[in-house]
Amino acid sequence: MRYEDVLKTLAPCGLNCGKCQAYSEGDIRKHASELKRLLGSFDLYAERFSGFLPVFKNYPGFKELLNQFSGANCKGCRQGDCKYPNCGVATCYKQKGVDFCFQCGEFPCDRTNFDPDLSKRWLAMNRRMKEAGVEAYFEETKDQPRYRDVTDLPARDRCH
Repeated sequence: MRYEDVLKTLAPCGLNCGKCQAYSEGDIRKHASELKRLLGSFDLYAERFSGFLPVFKNYPGFKELLNQFSGANCKGCRQGDCKYPNCGVATCYKQKGVDFCFQCGEFPCDRTNFDPDLSKRWLAMNRRMKEAGVEAYFEETKDQPRYRDVTDLPARDRCH
């Protein structure tokens, strides 16, 4: 994939917007919408089934989550629609005139405002992009789930 095409998918922090639960054009929204359609008016059945399968008592909460996933409306971080609260990367990369954090002369920095786990992923993703190149990094990660624990990263990409 060309660099310009990768920019349409990868956020400046290195996360794949296309795999985000909030992304309006993503697979999560697409599959959640299809599941919602397939379930139709399952509420009455869930209530009935809960009498002999207690797990169905959780259906209202599941339906609320399904509605959240199927209603995703984010256009992506590069379109100014970052959903991470107080994300420092969303404005910083523009101010610095870079496409990704690792391209900044001040990388790594403490301006991301990420929680500790996301900070570790951010550092690992950007180090990998710097090492392998943006296009190669995208190819390596395009089929992996977005929501991974740092311990799921290859050893070379973990921060020690």
